[in-house]
Amino acid sequence: GGEFGPRALGHRSILADPRTRASKERLDSEIKRREWFRPYAPSVLAEHADEYFEMPGPGPSPYMLLAVNTRVAVRDKIPAIVHVDGTARVQTVTRDIEPLYHRLISRFHEITGVPLVLNTSFNGYGEPMVETPADAIEAMRSMSLDAVAIGDYLVWTKGSAP
Repeated sequence: GGEFGPRALGHRSILADPRTRASKERLDSEIKRREWFRPYAPSVLAEHADEYFEMPGPGPSPYMLLAVNTRVAVRDKIPAIVHVDGTARVQTVTRDIEPLYHRLISRFHEITGVPLVLNTSFNGYGEPMVETPADAIEAMRSMSLDAVAIGDYLVWTKGSAP
């Protein structure tokens, strides 16, 4: 079944590198085809959330419901997810609740030094969310995505092997 609620939570999501404006620009112009000012959200390792965001309390924020200030000192490290007003709609990811997604972001953190990824719903402009692996593969082709992860499997387009 599909996800309900205000945001994609890492299961049917397009993920991108938050470190460059180019990630956001590609999403806006080529993939999601939406206005430049609409923000994208970060999925951040819960244990690092307070380093990047002014979190309201010690507990997790797993549903992207809170817009919080991004810490000024790190804004230039993650421009793809910082809204024009300096906020971000944060999803914290914990190892116990989301082990596979936590592992993916942890690996990104090991490689880049940044403990978060840009996360947006897995659908193109005017399209519904993907529901099946076949939908995901078709969306990968139609949106020119680099790869699709389905459970423990990774599928990529010719020439974009990881």
